[in-house]
Amino acid sequence: MDGNKEESLRCIDFATNYLKSGDRAKAKKFLLKAEKLYPTQKAKELLDFMNFGSDEDAKENGNATSEEKPDDKPHLHQRKTTQPEAASTDYTQEQMDAVKKIKQCRDYYEILGVTKEATDTDLKKAYRKLALQFHPDKNKCPGASEAFKAIGNAFAILNDTEKRKQYDLYGPLEDQQSSMRRHSHRGNRHDFSRGFEAEVSAEELFNMFFGGSFGGPNVYVRRGRQWERQRTENANQGSVGTGLLLQLMPILILVFLSVMSNFLVSDPIYAFQKSGKYSLEKHTTALKVPYYVKENFNEYYDGNLRRLEANIEEEYVGMLRHNCYRERSQRESLLWRARQYGDKTIMDRANSFKMQSCDALDKLYNRPT
Repeated sequence: MDGNKEESLRCIDFATNYLKSGDRAKAKKFLLKAEKLYPTQKAKELLDFMNFGSDEDAKENGNATSEEKPDDKPHLHQRKTTQPEAASTDYTQEQMDAVKKIKQCRDYYEILGVTKEATDTDLKKAYRKLALQFHPDKNKCPGASEAFKAIGNAFAILNDTEKRKQYDLYGPLEDQQSSMRRHSHRGNRHDFSRGFEAEVSAEELFNMFFGGSFGGPNVYVRRGRQWERQRTENANQGSVGTGLLLQLMPILILVFLSVMSNFLVSDPIYAFQKSGKYSLEKHTTALKVPYYVKENFNEYYDGNLRRLEANIEEEYVGMLRHNCYRERSQRESLLWRARQYGDKTIMDRANSFKMQSCDALDKLYNRPT
């Protein structure tokens, strides 16, 4: 039924355009179709307006009777007030085109109008501009609410580092979404989810950016109200200085624990990455695994060197196995998607996928003794 509603609104848009161009026949055709798909008040008003306009034209051409009852004049005047011109001023053709453009986007980057190299600042600028343009309290165009949610969801995903990495790795799930829609009962309803869902709603995200200050009766400012209640409670409990100290207390505790940990925990004996502290390179005797120690290692270390190297080799091999498992899983996932959807681009990515940890592990196992 929701799909019929979307199609009905689209027919009303076509009818409005035909009315503006003067083609009343096609306008009436699309309005009747809209009424069959999903009856709306706007379509009824447009049909009443067209029927009233036809009666007016007939009277001007002499087709009406010469006798006209005085009681009919208020009725005609009342019907004139139901003309849809007032409703048509709620949104412009430019807003309609902008909503259609958002619906035709295939991925989150295209929705926000940025490239994959966009920084956090670029994402925030793009979101601020689009959120103000498509907010339901400012944009009354059909579909603007869905576009506003799509913009918020796109920003919430791309602004999250981990979710953006997953999205960049697996790409937009257009084929999967299309397959799901064919086997569901969602009709022609447009789906902006792309297989990724944000943890915050579009309204909450908007309020975090603009503080719930956008004009309009439909803005939900739950976070703003909670913040106001918290400020009131802090003011009732004590002075501003006390409230500030309470807010900074968790940070002070974390700093204290961090400083104490530096005194209680000693530095590790070795590292697998070279740094300013671990600058002396060494290799284990058996597997020739490279590791790094401090410059004074030979002076202060008095433990069993053979046991230390055995621990280093065990940890190094375990690390390679774990990384190799992850690399194989990623490559198999790409191969499965390429075969499932017949995508040559994904197949090329899978074939060229580098498995550095697996290669290093094979060399380690196959090295001559």
